[in-house]
Amino acid sequence: MSSQSLGGKATAPANKALETFENPNPARDFHIHMEIPEFTCLCPKTGQPDFAVIYLDYIPDQKCVELKSLKLYMWSFRDEGCFHEAVTNRILDDLVAATEPKFMRVTSKFYVRGGVFTNVVAEHRKAGWQPLPRVDLMQFESQSNTRG
Repeated sequence: MSSQSLGGKATAPANKALETFENPNPARDFHIHMEIPEFTCLCPKTGQPDFAVIYLDYIPDQKCVELKSLKLYMWSFRDEGCFHEAVTNRILDDLVAATEPKFMRVTSKFYVRGGVFTNVVAEHRKAGWQPLPRVDLMQFESQSNTRG
């Protein structure tokens, strides 16, 4: 069963299946950052829509999350009643189960409801994994090699 867009073209239905692909460089720790600016779910108390930007940051181990499946997964919350704290942790748990990353952080920034903004941050760290020391590449002023 597929849904229809306004233009009449069939679109894939939202679902909770997260697909993965092999990490192209598992020997290197690299940071993947994603922003999902159109996340919606429903308030479990009032049924009104809640809107958020979801930030996903992770360091993969053997698998990376495939983007189309991530999009469909995020869409699957549109008609669900979810507390902000619960949905953030559920997203983290589902993504960790699918990808088994070295590190993952999900940050949910919900828009104002009742005069309150809600930000929720949930993290996972693989047992024994430690991040490499951060390299500060901004220590030099721009154009520092020019002579005046």
